[in-house]
Amino acid sequence: MAENEEKKVKAKIPSRAKTFRKSEEARVRHKSRRNMIYTMEKKLRAAVEAKDETLAKDLLNKQYAALDKAVKNGTFHKNKASRKKSRLALLMKSLKAAEAKAE
Repeated sequence: MAENEEKKVKAKIPSRAKTFRKSEEARVRHKSRRNMIYTMEKKLRAAVEAKDETLAKDLLNKQYAALDKAVKNGTFHKNKASRKKSRLALLMKSLKAAEAKAE
């Protein structure tokens, strides 16, 4: 089924039809937010691989804000966001350790 096609609802109860419509709208919103966050994470990991600390720091701050917003809007559970933030912080710590070791 194409992404922009509307799914046909065969609910006999109007409230069920509305619930289905709302859940579809939420699914599309959440998918968009998830994709944005995953893309940002890939960019951050690429910046760490390239050892670009200033870009990585900027992307990390944006990633934190996006994760917090996703939790607020219900896209992610707060524990998932915390786990992602923790792992990204460890990634940044490894970048700083590699720079200190190189000097």
